[in-house]
Amino acid sequence: MPEGDSVYQLSKRLQWMTGREVTRTSIRVPRFATVDFTGMTCEQVWPYGKHLFMRFGPEILHTHLKMEGTWAFHRAGQRWRKPAHAARVVLSLSDANRPDIELVGFWLGLVRVFPAREYPQQMGYLGPDLLDPDFDAAEAVRRIEANPDMEIGRALLDQRNLAGIGNEYRAEINFLAGTHPAAKVGEVDVAKHVALARRLMWANKDSPVRVTTGIKRAGETSYVFGRNRKPCRRCGTLIEKGFLGGEGDLERVIWWCPRCQPEPSGRWNATSQRTCAP
Repeated sequence: MPEGDSVYQLSKRLQWMTGREVTRTSIRVPRFATVDFTGMTCEQVWPYGKHLFMRFGPEILHTHLKMEGTWAFHRAGQRWRKPAHAARVVLSLSDANRPDIELVGFWLGLVRVFPAREYPQQMGYLGPDLLDPDFDAAEAVRRIEANPDMEIGRALLDQRNLAGIGNEYRAEINFLAGTHPAAKVGEVDVAKHVALARRLMWANKDSPVRVTTGIKRAGETSYVFGRNRKPCRRCGTLIEKGFLGGEGDLERVIWWCPRCQPEPSGRWNATSQRTCAP
């Protein structure tokens, strides 16, 4: 699942939309199928955490990539590289005397449209955006510490606390902080975790390769994420993998080093500790 830095970079790649007129609209989601931006100008494209927003006149198009979503753009009339049935949003934008530019959102996990005036109310539930130049670390800490009995691994992933962290950053932040992801919020240094989150994501915001180790070579970019049964880069202990909050989607998978991140005693049941394949 893309994390905040990925959506930030996507937004930068889509800045060409600003100031262009929409010449065709096709939103292939039943609830919003009749929405038409045609004739409107794209006024702004921006990210907030994992969410992407585009403003057309008085309305905002809000999308989320979820697990498989992608955006592609090309000249109108060119053949798509992905199947048409996967398209959720198709927009054509003017380009002076050249053919229009067609923007297509494939497999988007969320597509919705709402009035621009409602933006504060619609998105106000999100915590501070880690890639906001004026990121409010104190507010993020306050929100996380409001639930001292929640596991720090779940708290970091909760976008209501701070926006942008996905599973990869969650795993790496906990490793660098020396805390097991199942440790309770009330027993860890929350400010340290938030500071690490900000530093890591800010350092990666313009990089095509996400790196937490400082090494960009393939296979050496992370400490624990995706490294089940491989030696810890610090102590050599085999990395373990399990589930936090039950089995299911990717966000429940956790990785940790048993030595560098000791498990909390007596509070993490055997089901959660079950090791699974890489």
